[in-house]
Amino acid sequence: MTESPLVRPVPVSGFPEWLPEVRMVEQKWLDLIRSGFERYGFCSIETPSVEPLSVLTAKGETSNEVYALRRLQEDVDDASDSRIGLHFDLTVPFARYTAQHFNELVFPFKRYQMQRVWRGERAQDGRFREFTQCDIDVINVDHLPLHFDAELPRLIHEVMTGLNLPAWTLNINNRKVLQGFYEGLGISDPSAVIRAVDKLDKVGPEGVAKILSGEVGLSARTVDSCLALARMRGTGSSVVDDIRGLGVTSELLTEGLGELGYVLDSLDDLPAGSVVADLSIARGLDYYTGTVYEGKFVDWPNYGSICSGGRYENLTGSFIRRSLPGVGMSIGLTRIFAKLLAEGLLETGAKCPTDVLVVVPRADRRKEAETTAARLRGRGMNVELYHQADKVAKQVRYASRKGIPFVWFPPFEDGSAHEVKDLATGAQRAPPPTTGVRAPPRGPRPARARAWRSWGPPPRRRPPTTARGRPGGTGIRPDLRRT
Repeated sequence: MTESPLVRPVPVSGFPEWLPEVRMVEQKWLDLIRSGFERYGFCSIETPSVEPLSVLTAKGETSNEVYALRRLQEDVDDASDSRIGLHFDLTVPFARYTAQHFNELVFPFKRYQMQRVWRGERAQDGRFREFTQCDIDVINVDHLPLHFDAELPRLIHEVMTGLNLPAWTLNINNRKVLQGFYEGLGISDPSAVIRAVDKLDKVGPEGVAKILSGEVGLSARTVDSCLALARMRGTGSSVVDDIRGLGVTSELLTEGLGELGYVLDSLDDLPAGSVVADLSIARGLDYYTGTVYEGKFVDWPNYGSICSGGRYENLTGSFIRRSLPGVGMSIGLTRIFAKLLAEGLLETGAKCPTDVLVVVPRADRRKEAETTAARLRGRGMNVELYHQADKVAKQVRYASRKGIPFVWFPPFEDGSAHEVKDLATGAQRAPPPTTGVRAPPRGPRPARARAWRSWGPPPRRRPPTTARGRPGGTGIRPDLRRT
């Protein structure tokens, strides 16, 4: 072996990675989120990790955080790599995708995307340079009904409730309310005020007041009115009346209040306190034009948003001369996951998905062990064959350390029987003499293991069924579908 300098293995700040047992939980979460999205009729797409820089830098302040790509050994005759960057969200790529495939899509187009994104910002608690987002969007030609602004937060609430998260609140606002209110105050640049108010949770009321008076140039009285609106909180239509009570009027404000009231009333059947109108929520991205959303943990108010989104009217305008309004929301999977892991609230289990470890009795009996493993896999089990003919105790210890619930012993001698050991109970016995133990039931792994311990004959074969349970297809019956 030649000696060479060792590179110290250190993590790159802002680029999280998980151990296998944690990654397994994350994958289950992704499955649950995917299932929730599909229950509401959203279909999956995936776009490239890169987009042209002209696309990525066209919308919003986040364009300052785009990672541009270049080859280490650049080709001076090919500058194509210098014109692309990693996407910082999934909404802008979705807009490009919709425009590109406009004639092939059915509208309203309901899509979900679950991919990694990249942002070149300073890594800190809850902020990463690489992270996974789970997006849903609805986009339509010319007009998108307002009821989608209520359907998306309902869906997100349902999905995130299914993840058993600590208490969280979904805050809702409407950009038309903000812009209309500021226009009613006679402010010439409402967008500058919106960007300043969006920093309220970072710099506080005094910091926002300083920005509004110094950088935006507002009078003290106007600043007070802007902060009075930002302090508004409430549920249902009552908050709309409170805003009207501030005495500011404009046509756009009236339109925005109508939309905000409709969304709040549509969600009033959700648990009390789970949805709150928060007039300080603005969302800094420039493309939002109506309803905006921001979810926060109740116990960690200073932690970043765990879900967010909003309505946009012309995000595709850079790509196609058609009006394609849409509304979307995103679950910040990595931000949620990392927080629960750091707080010790994430319950992990086995270090692998294996149901059964097949022991290799001796080197000369490996072939039979391989045949046994193949037969068990054919019955729907996740099976690992031990890698060499070690002492049996060492092989069993390997299964125990990885959290594998069952160890299968093929015959150690010709004519002897198979045996199975349940590592949870310590019981070891021969499987039924027909074709072995039945395949573990579909469902979460702990439940499969518990059910499998009630040994019995293998399930009777049934004709193939469709996903709806009718004979003749190739799908799987819902009660047998593996989660």
